[in-house]
Amino acid sequence: MKEIIYIWQWGLLLSTSLVFLILAPFAQTNQTFFKATHNKKAPNTLLLTGSLVISWIFAKSITNAANLGLQFGLVGGVAYALYYLSFAVAGIIIYQLRTKGGFKSIHDFLGIRFGNTAILVFSILILIRLFNEVWSNTMVIGSYFGAVGSSSYYTSIVVFTLLTLTYALKGGLSSSIFTDAIQMLFFSVLLAIILWNIYSTKGINYETVSNSGEWTMALGGNLAIAAFLQSFSYPFHDPVLTDRGFISNPKTTLKSFLWATVIGFLCIVLFSFVGIFGKINGLNGQAAVAFSKTLGVGMLLVVNFIMITSAASTLDSTFSSTAKLFAIDLNINPSVSFGRIIMLLIAIIGTLPVFLNASILSATTISGTMVIGLAPVFILWKLKPPKISYYLSVGTGIIIGFLLVFDAFPSLLIFTSGKYANLLWSNVWGSILCFTLYLIPLWIQKQHT
Repeated sequence: MKEIIYIWQWGLLLSTSLVFLILAPFAQTNQTFFKATHNKKAPNTLLLTGSLVISWIFAKSITNAANLGLQFGLVGGVAYALYYLSFAVAGIIIYQLRTKGGFKSIHDFLGIRFGNTAILVFSILILIRLFNEVWSNTMVIGSYFGAVGSSSYYTSIVVFTLLTLTYALKGGLSSSIFTDAIQMLFFSVLLAIILWNIYSTKGINYETVSNSGEWTMALGGNLAIAAFLQSFSYPFHDPVLTDRGFISNPKTTLKSFLWATVIGFLCIVLFSFVGIFGKINGLNGQAAVAFSKTLGVGMLLVVNFIMITSAASTLDSTFSSTAKLFAIDLNINPSVSFGRIIMLLIAIIGTLPVFLNASILSATTISGTMVIGLAPVFILWKLKPPKISYYLSVGTGIIIGFLLVFDAFPSLLIFTSGKYANLLWSNVWGSILCFTLYLIPLWIQKQHT
């Protein structure tokens, strides 16, 4: 039986990649490769919304949602879903930057307001994000093909990365957005199948799901508030999201981002039902894996397929955003061929942490803390403070992030208990400090004018 399942898993992986490779458009121009303009048309609302949602429903995100549902019940799913408020925040700010500020990109805004060094610092931050996206998603795929550290685990990760890279190389951002439409359709159907199986199981209903967790700080509340706070800075260090904010007209873009907020939030909460099922039935380990094994071979393949779909959508977007970062945003060599070289490099470098047993949740929570200093830069974009404000705010966020990494945030400043308490309070005090340090130079400047 295990051999049959293994063959089916490989069949799903290879067949979906082959379909994407065949259907993905071939990009020959910069507009097609970096801007997703096809036949002189930018993505419409439906296409852009689907692309936003599926490119942010990472394999690691739905894995985390399921695991948090297993750990905290419905509270865990809602807590993680609050990260998807990032769509609304980014959509509104990008709309204002384009229509009221006249800026053509995030890098354009930062360069004009704070100079080229600010662009370099920002680019390093988003490069870390892109780097994280590669390994944190492919590790999820590997876990369905074998135990961590096994040959099948590593082989599946390498093959999956190469297959996704192949069709991403073909069309760049055009490939990403076009295949996102197919991947979103797959995800919707597969999620519906999973939910039907959950609710057709005896003992699982609205009441048991709603009462599956306690709405306390210790049991999910810490993460919920931390996610809410990070949603004001988190989206701006993710070019997979922000690149899509500048390819269609402003009204289409804003509408797409707002719809993506609602749809993304619901998708994450609904997928956390996988973990809630596990919690109610006393399952252990990785929630999605335990769930799929409990409900049989068919469900294992469905979950496997949904992971492949979500991971591929994020991975191809990561490749295209990295190419745009170096080729266009940093203006090193704005050519399609150079963009393809960058894609190959990030695929190789981004796979290295797979062999170091990194944690997938840390790719979200820790990097999210390190960029809290971006919140005042973008939320208060209309203000024109001295350049030092940018460095004080962003630098403070990075320092707070490192304190969290090394578990060195002062315990005297933590006023709740339970898991993620240190995450919450490092973000609370860090956000207050970042906004304060961002505004002080502006206040001093006004005092001398």
